[in-house]
Amino acid sequence: MAATSSRRPANIVTLAEGAKVTPAELFLDLVFVYGFTQVTGFMAADLSWTGMVRGMAILGLLWWMWTGFAWLGNIVQADEGPVRMVLFAVVAIVFVVDVTIPEAFVDIPGGLWGPWVFAIGYMLVQLTHHFFMLYTARRLPRIRRNTLMLLVPTLTATALLLVAGANTDPADQTVQTILWVAALAVIFGGIYAIRAEGWQLSAASHFAERHGLIVIVALGETIVAIGVGVSRLPISWEIVVAAVLAAAALAALWWAYFDAAVIAAEHALHRLSDDERPRVARDAYTFIHFPMIAGIILLALGLEKVFQHLADPLSFKGVFALYGGAILFLVAHTAFKLRATRLFHWVRPLASVLLLALIPLAIKMSALFALLTLSTVLVALIAYESVRYAELRDRIRHGQA
Repeated sequence: MAATSSRRPANIVTLAEGAKVTPAELFLDLVFVYGFTQVTGFMAADLSWTGMVRGMAILGLLWWMWTGFAWLGNIVQADEGPVRMVLFAVVAIVFVVDVTIPEAFVDIPGGLWGPWVFAIGYMLVQLTHHFFMLYTARRLPRIRRNTLMLLVPTLTATALLLVAGANTDPADQTVQTILWVAALAVIFGGIYAIRAEGWQLSAASHFAERHGLIVIVALGETIVAIGVGVSRLPISWEIVVAAVLAAAALAALWWAYFDAAVIAAEHALHRLSDDERPRVARDAYTFIHFPMIAGIILLALGLEKVFQHLADPLSFKGVFALYGGAILFLVAHTAFKLRATRLFHWVRPLASVLLLALIPLAIKMSALFALLTLSTVLVALIAYESVRYAELRDRIRHGQA
């Protein structure tokens, strides 16, 4: 149960172990659904290596906006006192950022300068998080110190984005992309350089649930991306089969994440000391969950292209998105399980190698058969794991491990 603490300002309610995600946090997540959809659309409109790198950079900035409030919501109750109003304000700013994603790199004439609107919106979200974290933790010096240190990567990254936004000449595309990647590297590196022990993780169950829900959001975005594309096409047997295969692939990813590993990770997080918890949470959730989300968004891009070219072969970039997204998810999930639980099994890395080896063949297949091959491998992986590790799964799912 959450309880008010004398260490907090008035109307601030702290979290305790066993706390659950609040409706206010779920409301915040809804605006990120739209952001993920915008990223998929951004890359679909420019299916090039540059377009995919830029899309992943945008996704990285959305991720850091989201993850800051995942940490904040693990310290204070998100639907009590002023925190609720802060989240509503953040929803509004993130929505503006989402709307600006198509202009994040190149401005569309006739309105505000899109790249700068995106950069300033990102900065406002991050500063809102930092200042409110300082307010809620004003008697917790370690959190205040870390939060003040976060201002350095936040402002540096914003400066890089503003400089990139001023260079929208098509001839400067490479420089602009490098500046964005540098901004993301500053954020990743800056957060990693700050001592994780200075943070506070109040409720392992809340933190694990929070990240599980963002995985659901990303999977939901994939379904939305498919549905939007299919709604413009006349229904056919090929579309019906592709929809079933896409659902099977997404169900396999859902199973891979939610069946047992996420439960074992939450249990392991419970058992850690107060000093060790934030470090493992930072690595396993804040850092390693990002490539999992990126993998799902890449898969969404690949699936969107499948439904546009069911009878024709996909381009190499389309196959890369389809297969590479699944590979990235499996590899990242293996790393997550290893970091959180110290368990490692070879099956998912081997499946990733198999999918990588199948890419040259998938380029020559029709898009529908390429999807069939991917779905078959993913479903076979889950079926094998369910039998091979049945006893371990049973112990984890019933609280015996």
